[in-house]
Amino acid sequence: MSRHLIRSQQIDRQLIDLLFSRAVELELNPTSKIMDGKIMATLFYEPSTRTRLSFESAMIRMGGQVITTENAREFSSAAKGENIEDTIRVVQNYCDVVVLRHHEAGAAKRAAAVSGVPVINAGDGPGQHPTQALVDLYTIQRELGPVDGLTVAMVGDLLNGRTVRSLCYLLSKYRDVTVVMVSPPQVRMKEDIMEHLKESGVRTVVTDRLEDALGIADVVYQTRVQKERFDDPDDYAAVSGKLVIDSAAMSMMKQKSIVMHPLPRLQEIAQEVDSDPRAAYFRQASRAVPVRAAILTWILESEKWTNPFF
Repeated sequence: MSRHLIRSQQIDRQLIDLLFSRAVELELNPTSKIMDGKIMATLFYEPSTRTRLSFESAMIRMGGQVITTENAREFSSAAKGENIEDTIRVVQNYCDVVVLRHHEAGAAKRAAAVSGVPVINAGDGPGQHPTQALVDLYTIQRELGPVDGLTVAMVGDLLNGRTVRSLCYLLSKYRDVTVVMVSPPQVRMKEDIMEHLKESGVRTVVTDRLEDALGIADVVYQTRVQKERFDDPDDYAAVSGKLVIDSAAMSMMKQKSIVMHPLPRLQEIAQEVDSDPRAAYFRQASRAVPVRAAILTWILESEKWTNPFF
């Protein structure tokens, strides 16, 4: 039976700890032959830089091979009307694992339902992005230490941001965590996440004022307003540029806090912030390779892991 990674809800605290332990090993020793003879297909229906290239780099560094389509929505049979199920039924014959980025929420689940090889969700529209959430959580742990007890401010387009949705599910595995949701009212976090956090005992605060969060947050997780999710340009203009991290905002933050961003950024983090040691977003991006390498080893080589959990 194939092991798929579709949603953050699949990941428990024990698996997080095991993946992060493996990621540390792979960060220290990035090259190996553990994936020798394995082929990964990266099937991306939406543009991507960091996710696609970090998965491909991870696979190649571990001795595996990659077949890829960068814009499958335009340069695959999807342009002829082929559905995702038929595409996966074919692509599974060419590889050992499929990494799928799609513009429709739920597409990864549909793909996994018909696939004979593992499917990894690399972002499905406004749905989820579980591997990015693991990269984010790993960054928090590497930068700040234990996650228990932290206050995390989620800032920006929380309605359409799949990274914040997935990260919330992972944060709910930890004790004494507070999540501050900072967004314009039009793009607030959906109620399903708010209800999940409440049921998990996570304290939540909802505000549209960035200054309400900056002084108390250990992590400020900034996101861009996702223009591609808006049908009306006026709706996008109404919320874009409202919450900006600049030097004035940084002066309100704790000295040992960090600023994160899944990237790409637009105007929501000023370039003047880049030189501040609390700006962790490029370090965050660099950690994508060891974390995604750890995920691939769990997906494809878990029988070689010594822990009996696998």
